[in-house]
Amino acid sequence: MDKSNMSYYVYILQCADDSYYTGSTFDISLRLFEHQEGSNPQAYTYSRRPVKLVWGTEVKTKREARLLEHQIKGWNRKKKAALIRDDFDAIHEIVRDERKRREKTKKNHSP
Repeated sequence: MDKSNMSYYVYILQCADDSYYTGSTFDISLRLFEHQEGSNPQAYTYSRRPVKLVWGTEVKTKREARLLEHQIKGWNRKKKAALIRDDFDAIHEIVRDERKRREKTKKNHSP
């Protein structure tokens, strides 16, 4: 397989229980099929089917895909919902609010 032209994808699924699942793959069609069919009974999405693709982006390398997947998995639901809506102003506002809360907590716990 020629990896020089290969793209990777980072995606968010909305599950039947309204939760989000974030993943990455090099074959988005196959991966969505696997999620929908329940290929792995241990998978998060298995008992939460059907799933719906609500966001995705293409990146150039597997490393980029893994880093972005990991970053998004660390986000709260509100920030993921803003990403799904492509509302980058809301994402920036959430980040500012998170930073303010961290700074306030830091000040309250310092001697």
